Amino acid sequence: MFMAFTWSPDTVWLLLQKAWWFLVVLGVLVAFHELGHFLAARWVGVKVLKFSLGFGPKLFGRKMGETEYLLSAIPLGGYVKLFGEDETEATTQEDRARSFAHQRLWGKVLIVAAGPGFNFILAYFIFAAWLATGAPLFVPTFQDLTPDIEAMVPGSPADTAGIQIGDRVSRVNGRDISTRTELFDAVAKSNGQALTLEIKRGEQVKTLTVTPTTAPGPHASAQEPGYYLGVEETPPLVTSVMQGSPAAKAGLQAGDHVVNIEGQTIHTWSQMTGIVKENPNRPLKVEVLREEHRVSLTVTPSAEKAMVNGQSVEVGKIGISGPGRSIMRSSTPLLSLYDGLGATWGWTELTAIGLYKMVVGDISSKNIGGPLTIANISGEAAAQGASSVVFLIAILSINLGVLNLLPIPILDGGHLLFFLIEGILRKPLGERQREVAQQAGLVLLVGVMIFAFWNDLERIFSR
Repeated sequence: MFMAFTWSPDTVWLLLQKAWWFLVVLGVLVAFHELGHFLAARWVGVKVLKFSLGFGPKLFGRKMGETEYLLSAIPLGGYVKLFGEDETEATTQEDRARSFAHQRLWGKVLIVAAGPGFNFILAYFIFAAWLATGAPLFVPTFQDLTPDIEAMVPGSPADTAGIQIGDRVSRVNGRDISTRTELFDAVAKSNGQALTLEIKRGEQVKTLTVTPTTAPGPHASAQEPGYYLGVEETPPLVTSVMQGSPAAKAGLQAGDHVVNIEGQTIHTWSQMTGIVKENPNRPLKVEVLREEHRVSLTVTPSAEKAMVNGQSVEVGKIGISGPGRSIMRSSTPLLSLYDGLGATWGWTELTAIGLYKMVVGDISSKNIGGPLTIANISGEAAAQGASSVVFLIAILSINLGVLNLLPIPILDGGHLLFFLIEGILRKPLGERQREVAQQAGLVLLVGVMIFAFWNDLERIFSR
C-alpha cells in the first residue's frame, strides 16, 4: 500500500532541508575517512595525486603542491588517488620510492587501514568531548535493542491482549521483526487497527491480537494521534545514581525500584521519566521499594534545557539510569578521555554484532538503509539541535568504519585481505586474480546499494 505525496511548498522545503543535512553529515564522514588515507600516505612517503569529496565529474578543483583537491558531482563517497597504484606507473627509482605499489607491506596496510581507523577516531573525539561536558551518553548493548517485553502498563492494550513480561515479539502481521524500533514503528503506523503479534514465550510460540490505542500525554493530537501498546523495554529500576545529582541528594540508591510518584503508581521507566521531565524545580514525593521495604523520599528535579519538537524547553532531570539503558557518564573531563574509548568500543561492538546477526538471518535485512534513510535521520537530528547531529555523525562514522573493514574486494577490508594473503604467500596476488575479485566485490556492493535504496523507498511510501 502506497501513499501519495503532496508537493506543497512546505514539503519541498522539508526535503531540501533533509538533503542539505544529508550532504553535511556525509561530507564530514567522507572527509575524515579520506583524510586518514591521505595523511597515512603522506607519512609513508607516497605521492597523493587527488583528494576528492564525491565521485564522477569534477565540480571544483584546485591543485596545491602535488595534490589536486576536488569536489565531484556525485556526493555518495570520495576517494584518494595515489601514485603508483598500478605497478607499471613507477619506472624510475625515485618514482618507486613514492609509489604505493612499491611500498613495504606494512606501509600499504597502514595507508588502507587509516581510512576506517580515522572513522573510529572521529567517533572517539565526539564521545570524549561529549562526556567531558558532564552530559550522559547512551551506549547500548544488543540486548537493549531486542523486542523483549520487560515492563508493561496494567490495563493497557498489551496487558488486555495477554502479553506478559518476558515475552519476545518475533512477528507483526506476518512480518518478521528483530528490534524494538520495528515493533514501535508497526504500532505507530497501525492507525489504531488490530495487530497480530507472534510471541515467543520460553519454548512456546503464541499468536495474540492487540489493538493499539491513542497514546496518552501531551504529544498526542487529533491530527496526529500517536498509538501505543503499553509495553516498555525498561522497568523503573535504578541501577546507578550520578554523584551530586538531585537523586543522590534525596537519598535514591542503586537497586531502588520506583513504585509511586505523587500518588501515581509507576510501572515503566518512561512513565517515571515523563513525570520527572514535566516537573523541573518542583519537589516530588517518590516511593521506592528497597530490599522489600518501602522508602519515601522527596526529589526535586533540576531544570535543564532540551530540544523538544525543534524548540528549546526546560525539562526535569534527577540524574539516574536504569537497566538496559547503558548510560555512561564521566566524573571529570580527564576521565572522559578514557571513557570515550569505552563508548567507541561499545558502539563498535553493537554495530558488528548487529551486522553479523543480519548476515545469519537473526535480524531482518529490511534494517539496511541507504542515502534516503540517512537523509531522513539527518534531518530529524537537525530538528533536535546541533548535539543530535554531532551524535549521529559519531554513530554513522562507526558504521562506516565497520562496513569498510568487511573483507569484500573494492572495500578497504578487501584490500587488507589481499595484503594478508600477500604476507602469507610472500608475494602479491596475480593481477588477473585481483581484477576478478574486484569485479565480484563491485557487483556485490552495487547489489547491496540497490537493495538499501529499495528499502528506503519502502520506508517512505509504505504504510
